[in-house]
Amino acid sequence: MSFKVAIIGRPNVGKSTLFNRLVGKKLALVDDTPGVTRDRRVHAAKLYDLHFDVIDTAGFEDAAASTLPGRMRQQTEIAIREADLIFFTIDAKSGLMPDDRTFAEVVRKSGKPVVVVANKAEARGAQGGMLEAWELGLGEPIPVSAEHGQGMPDLRDAVIAAIGEERAFGEDEEEPSDEIAVSEVLIGEDIADPDADPAYDDTKPLRIAVVGRPNAGKSTLINALIGEERLLTGPEAGITRDSISVDWDWRGRRIKLFDTAGMRRKSKVQEKLEKLSVQDGLRAIRFAEIVIIVLDATIPFEKQDLQLADLIIREGRAPVIAFNKWDLIDNPQELLAELREKTERLLPQVRGIQAVTVSAETGRGLDRLMDAVTKTHKVWNSRVSTGKLNRWLEGILAHHPPPAVAGRRLKIKYVTQAKTRPPGFVVSCSRPDVMPQSYVRYLSNSLREAFDLPGVPIRMALRTSDNPFAGRAKKR
Repeated sequence: MSFKVAIIGRPNVGKSTLFNRLVGKKLALVDDTPGVTRDRRVHAAKLYDLHFDVIDTAGFEDAAASTLPGRMRQQTEIAIREADLIFFTIDAKSGLMPDDRTFAEVVRKSGKPVVVVANKAEARGAQGGMLEAWELGLGEPIPVSAEHGQGMPDLRDAVIAAIGEERAFGEDEEEPSDEIAVSEVLIGEDIADPDADPAYDDTKPLRIAVVGRPNAGKSTLINALIGEERLLTGPEAGITRDSISVDWDWRGRRIKLFDTAGMRRKSKVQEKLEKLSVQDGLRAIRFAEIVIIVLDATIPFEKQDLQLADLIIREGRAPVIAFNKWDLIDNPQELLAELREKTERLLPQVRGIQAVTVSAETGRGLDRLMDAVTKTHKVWNSRVSTGKLNRWLEGILAHHPPPAVAGRRLKIKYVTQAKTRPPGFVVSCSRPDVMPQSYVRYLSNSLREAFDLPGVPIRMALRTSDNPFAGRAKKR
């Protein structure tokens, strides 16, 4: 029986650093700027022989509920309710602040077991701050350095003392999942390759990344899909910073949703923290299977939207477009026809892409969006037999053979599918280096239409068969 630990405290005391230390991976973004973490993040953790789930939370601030800090505090209060044990984290270097005393009272009222973690204990003068922590009345402070890994044995002993040996060493309900946590890539760990070519399997969690410009409604969309206020939302642009993963079950199918930070044009991204957020979002794209591109229906197809779509296609992910904020549109039929025309014209490399109108605010169109996701995922995994491909090729060559280059006609011998996820085909031909790209596009579009492969990238690789006589000396 596992238990949950929530790490709480005011901003900039090192909660995310301690979270990363416990999970053994750099999952949470860490920066000197106060208030980096905004959403709560849950992950399996290990402290020597203790196994548990740990929750990273936003800095606890005393603010009105309607403000961003107030909404962040509400997320932290949810984490306190979910947790079996609380790590009340203070900065031993700076000592107690008024907010520490205020939040200590909140924790005391929760009635949950508490361990006071005096972080940054390696700093000069930290002894005084650690002694001050006794004033909180929450028990003995445990000096640690989350950044350097110091004090972890004492923290382990404090956990056992707080919840008891029976709870601390209870059997885990199940082994830790092997599902991808998108930021695991930060430290270059070996993880499942999303481009592998297994048979289509709808029993494995479907990895979906939700991307878009700031304030397009990504977090609101995920909250609407899962039916709870899991992610922090609001009118402010750029609320999400980390790529947060959320497990969900839709019609019996396991889904892993990744919320990402809003991506602005590269020239506008100046701050280090925003750069880290964008890099985390790009990793989410690379390790997803489906990428939902959330567009603001009131201002769709900005330049950044198209660049983002192009990146997703080049990475070989399966894109689905969600035109969000449809409840704000006055002339829906007229705009829908215009958006469909623009989609086909601006994204010809994924002709037939699934595009759905939704309203994350009202919940309209969410089932249609997930149906589009499921359909696109099947196409992305689809395979065509070599026999069917070559019968198709015979008709293509009879109707529109490849052109002659420098007076010599190009010959295509056969075509076969080499991989799926996305569909990749190998075309055996003479002189692949001079094959016109226009003819390759013609083959790709004809193949897409003939075998019903709409809305996903198609890879075409040209190969020439080896000449058995190449390199052999001429007979004299």
